[in-house]
Amino acid sequence: MESAMTIRQVVDTILNAVSAFPYPGTVDTIKAGDASQPVKGIVTTFVATHEVIARAAALGANLIITHEAVFYSDRDDLTWLDNDPVYRAKAKLIEQHKIVIWRFHDFWHLYRPDGILTGLLKALGWETYLLAEDPWVESERGREVLRTLCLEILADPQRLYVCQIPPISLIELGQMLKSQLKLQTVRVAGPDDLICSRIWILPGAPPYQMEIGALGREDIDAVIVGEVNEWETPEYVRDAQAVGIPCGMIILGHVNSEESGMQWLAEWLRSQFPGISITHIPAGDPLRTL
Repeated sequence: MESAMTIRQVVDTILNAVSAFPYPGTVDTIKAGDASQPVKGIVTTFVATHEVIARAAALGANLIITHEAVFYSDRDDLTWLDNDPVYRAKAKLIEQHKIVIWRFHDFWHLYRPDGILTGLLKALGWETYLLAEDPWVESERGREVLRTLCLEILADPQRLYVCQIPPISLIELGQMLKSQLKLQTVRVAGPDDLICSRIWILPGAPPYQMEIGALGREDIDAVIVGEVNEWETPEYVRDAQAVGIPCGMIILGHVNSEESGMQWLAEWLRSQFPGISITHIPAGDPLRTL
């Protein structure tokens, strides 16, 4: 059903609700379409794939809120794609159905609590395991590590997503995550029998400094991440095991770690726009394991 609100008004309402602030260089911009048109329906997704766009059009939705880039690079740089047939087919589909695509990445992560993390915790049933405070941040050792890493992001306690879970071995934790999130596969680094109870969750593609900074903590047993450079943190975990420092890493895959956060966004949006049809369409993992 068509709303009296324009798509631009919907976007502005969301940004106001999450207390967005001026953020130079944000990727949270309109990527395609005319935002002055009335909104007919909203679709949330991890990434606006060709299939997601087609399904949104079939639902009669004309606003897709995507978490990641639409055109294969973080800044949706189109200068190198002009004559690419895949890009042109996608752009034609968007234009044909007069769909607007808005990226909602930075401010969904900056929202408190982080929208992506909230969705992942809900999918795992771990909401009660998230520690409200992390005393390590204020400890002498914690401050030393943070200064050494020179990462302001690590100094913000609200960004330290530590969960205290019932003790479980690393291999059992990996199997549990695979089952709970209905994944085809997960990847694990570290000793199978490592007992894990304090877990740092880093969905998406965090910088290696955050991953290694977490594993360098005496009180963190393992990290759960979206994706990594294989020659960075996994090699740290391997060397740690060689010198008798136990730690573990579980890699879910980028989409697998963040899709539930965009599903949660659909639920959150229904409370903001009760008169608008809102649907989550999973993008799904683009990779398969043979």
